[in-house]
Amino acid sequence: MNVKWDYEIANHPDSQGNWIIWKKGSIENFKNGDIIPYYGIFDGKIICEATAVLNPRKVQNCEGLVGADTVYLSAFRTVEEYRGKGYFSSLLKFMLADLKKRGYVRATLGVEPSEKDNKSMYEHFGFVDYIKSAKEEYPDGTVIDVDYYGKQL
Repeated sequence: MNVKWDYEIANHPDSQGNWIIWKKGSIENFKNGDIIPYYGIFDGKIICEATAVLNPRKVQNCEGLVGADTVYLSAFRTVEEYRGKGYFSSLLKFMLADLKKRGYVRATLGVEPSEKDNKSMYEHFGFVDYIKSAKEEYPDGTVIDVDYYGKQL
């Protein structure tokens, strides 16, 4: 987990402060059982990732997004050279199946309206139930628009 976060910090020089805060929070949330991180590994290297957030207090705009039987998915990332090759799709399929085995019946996620490719991918995986739109704030104060969608597992 540390290796992946250190990679992200090094590769985002313009927003390292955010990434350092996210790393600290992610490790703390994992230790407290508030998240489940999932990693796609190829040749010993983490090439993609996603996180399942289990605790409503760890999700902005949490109402309707996370609860006893609903999990919020976030932190979708794939190393650029591995994009478009199906690795993240495989990880997401595994993640959704694992969460269903753990007793979750619904998954939700958020996407910026301007990220058309991401929205299209999420729709492909069944995230078509519109929940709401809201704003999220990064640690540095940047505010983004987010549309939230869900699906049954």
